[in-house]
Amino acid sequence: MSVDSMFVHKMWDEEELSKMVDGGIPFPMLSDAGGRVGTLYGVYDNEAGVETRGRFIIDPDGVIQGYEVLTPPVGRNVAESLRQLQAFQLIRAKKGAEATPSGWKPGKATLRPGPDLVGKVWEVWKVDQAFED
Repeated sequence: MSVDSMFVHKMWDEEELSKMVDGGIPFPMLSDAGGRVGTLYGVYDNEAGVETRGRFIIDPDGVIQGYEVLTPPVGRNVAESLRQLQAFQLIRAKKGAEATPSGWKPGKATLRPGPDLVGKVWEVWKVDQAFED
């Protein structure tokens, strides 16, 4: 969502994002003309009429599960946003019985929270990272 129009979003997806993410982003971009939503989330700059770059992952219950706000010169990572969204979806589907380690990707090992995991997260993480290279 941004203060840009739906036409700017369409161009951005077709000319830029589709080259970074195969097929473009798999969700709609929304326009926040006037910055009403950005104001609610604390990312709208009323004087400049723009929103600071922010990403909010909101679950189906309306609860913010993750967010990131960056200053304008710092770029975002669309692939990382999608990875986090997939992780949140997996955790929700597993009802908290599993957790994703740092850098988790779909198909990689997950963690099963509990006393047996204490002090051993690094072992699972290290094994999973070995398959990255």
